[in-house]
Amino acid sequence: MSAETPVQSAGAFTRLRLRFRDWRGTRPFWAGLFTLLGGIPIAYFPYATLKLGHMSLAMATTAGAGSLIIGVLLFTLGLTMWFQSATRVFAGVATILLALVSLVVSNIGGFLIGFLLALVGGALALSWAPGEPPVEAAGEHDGADAPTGEAAPDDTLHDPAVAPQFPAAPHEKGEDGEADGVRVAGGHRVG
Repeated sequence: MSAETPVQSAGAFTRLRLRFRDWRGTRPFWAGLFTLLGGIPIAYFPYATLKLGHMSLAMATTAGAGSLIIGVLLFTLGLTMWFQSATRVFAGVATILLALVSLVVSNIGGFLIGFLLALVGGALALSWAPGEPPVEAAGEHDGADAPTGEAAPDDTLHDPAVAPQFPAAPHEKGEDGEADGVRVAGGHRVG
């Protein structure tokens, strides 16, 4: 690659990946994902029919409607965590409660798979906190945009009216070892 080679912009996939990463970082993404995944086995197993050769094995229970409701609610709470992250505490508590109820109502919480996924999702939702955006001071100037490329001089250190004032230091020893002098503006010793 030579110095004349033009810089290629990022492809569409890279841009989409970076946008998704930014979106994911501003909400409890993993909590919502675990909650969504926890709702699937809880709602699915009571209605599933397993075929083993000529034999059908049905897991249907009398509480199939309850399982479906819990699964749909967990799915909805997972989406709520993604798109309404301000309600993450409510969604986390509701997810944990629904996971506990699914132990009794839905084939031991979707054979413990849905229960554990929903429990982890609710705990992640409760523990997630939004990050603070970086704070940039509007008044600070580091001199990086000086026309010559050098740092702009900071005149406040040389101005006696603005320079820091140090209190008198009576126990400070001078060059001769004697306690002499006090500090004044700019840190210079007067003896």
